[in-house]
Amino acid sequence: MIETVTWPQVLAWRLRRHLLDPVGTESVEDVVRRLGAVQAQVPASAELAVRLRRRQSKLGEVDRALAEGRIIKAWVMRGAVHLLTPEDGGAYLAVKAAGRQWELPSWQSFYRLTPADWKPFRVAVREALADGPLTTHELGDAVTALPKFRHLAFAFAEHASTILKPLFWQGVMSFGPARDGQATFQRLDLNPRWAGLPEPDEAGTRVVESYLRAYGPASVEHVRYWQNAGLKSARTWLAGLGDRLAEVDVDGERAFVLREDLQELAATQPTRAVRLLPGYDQWVLGPGTADPHVVSPGRRQLISRQAAFVISGGVVSGTWAIADDQIIVDWFTEAGPAPQGPLADEVERLSAILDRSLRLRT
Repeated sequence: MIETVTWPQVLAWRLRRHLLDPVGTESVEDVVRRLGAVQAQVPASAELAVRLRRRQSKLGEVDRALAEGRIIKAWVMRGAVHLLTPEDGGAYLAVKAAGRQWELPSWQSFYRLTPADWKPFRVAVREALADGPLTTHELGDAVTALPKFRHLAFAFAEHASTILKPLFWQGVMSFGPARDGQATFQRLDLNPRWAGLPEPDEAGTRVVESYLRAYGPASVEHVRYWQNAGLKSARTWLAGLGDRLAEVDVDGERAFVLREDLQELAATQPTRAVRLLPGYDQWVLGPGTADPHVVSPGRRQLISRQAAFVISGGVVSGTWAIADDQIIVDWFTEAGPAPQGPLADEVERLSAILDRSLRLRT
């Protein structure tokens, strides 16, 4: 018999899994692990996303976790920079590497690198990074000093991010600490927490398991979106969970959840918890801004453009912005009356996190 649950239950359950209701006490790396990956294209937003999920936090704690190797930063889904744990991050990178983009004829022609050339290229990059992080310019100088790769000088000068991304996916390197405002790169295998790259199918199933723990119940389409994958791959990864996978009915829609989470999900009660979240938060990026249960279709474009947003009961119900000493909340009319008390409580919490006095304006 298929368990029946409602969308308010699902969103309340996800809020708990996201450490948003109640707010958690976990470490920075445990928050990242919970979410699977945290988009870090905008570093300040990524740090706020982590801090808003912790009862006590300090400015700069994400950078400290990166410096200590407790989390890593890499290019993964949809070409964006994400925070990952070194223990679990290899699965995300392996899934991305499975596409072997660098073997496309267009890549071989443009960079004059055959599939066989990538092994010595990886060796060259690892040797260049052996003594510590390097900037793009420094890495390019070191690699192109070798006669075999001298022709890649143009790539490091003009198309560096494109040619460097496969080195992330292949587990060669991650971002290092910024130096004078410039990105640096460091070897992944020098991080004692780095667990390496699993086989592609194992990696896909591990990524889906992590996804279901934070964003379930989810459909095959959700999995495809999360990893920008094909239908066949998404189905294979889900099938890899075997009997651990359970199907549920969510207000007439079929979706999947881990069987071990089913009882907790079914017992979850809806919530009216209100939270202020930064732009590009995983709350909307996980299921995707196209998911109408989280973001109404009429608001999708606004949320997709990095607007900081308010959720009520897990549903995006407004946006917010800081102006001088005020947090200005634009509450959506379709969300009903703005809950002034809970909003004021969130503004007070955000004031403490940002260490500045802020007041609510709606």
